[in-house]
Amino acid sequence: MAFQAGGRRPAPRPVPEISETQAYLQDYAALLEAVPFPSFVVDHRWDVALANDAFRALFGGVTPHPTAMPGDNFLRFVLFHPDAPAVLGEHEPRWCLPMMAHFAATLERHGHDPALQAVRRDIAQDPIMEAAYRQGLPHWIRAVGEAAVEHDGAVRPVLHPDPRWGVTDCRVVVETPRSLADLGYTRVTLVLREARRAPARERRTRRAASHLRIVPTTG
Repeated sequence: MAFQAGGRRPAPRPVPEISETQAYLQDYAALLEAVPFPSFVVDHRWDVALANDAFRALFGGVTPHPTAMPGDNFLRFVLFHPDAPAVLGEHEPRWCLPMMAHFAATLERHGHDPALQAVRRDIAQDPIMEAAYRQGLPHWIRAVGEAAVEHDGAVRPVLHPDPRWGVTDCRVVVETPRSLADLGYTRVTLVLREARRAPARERRTRRAASHLRIVPTTG
């Protein structure tokens, strides 16, 4: 052998190295798992990059959907999944409209993003959602103010499948550490509160994508 004969020691085989970005995200995923509340990391499209077990428990009962699963894209889930009202209480005024307002603001900043343009096309395909987006949404934003596009601090109803939580509220906490922001990500945590009683029919609510009937269509 070359080494035994006084030759040069063979070079070690290259070992795949994990990038610093991957290492950071792996550690951040471990941090999410230590949180007892649903917590997830999204980009500006609301594509879900990381989510913890509490998030999966909250949305684990939703039926399959080709484009609007909560673990894939949270924006699409809120806007288009027929099961969204079964998990997100008072779905239209407390979840759908704020998400749509945030989407409209994001589309202004990233107008050429193909994923966002695809969401816009899907809204346009539904006459009720299109009317809400073009006419009702500006009226609603004027009524509630600039806070309409901000999620951080909002308290919203949740219908948790786990009876320990049941029908409750959550405070939406949005935080973006610098390293996460540098990657284009934001963390969202739904801080659950103790269960409260609500009519049983609220938990059985199901509505298709054309659901924005509460939005006035005149400004």
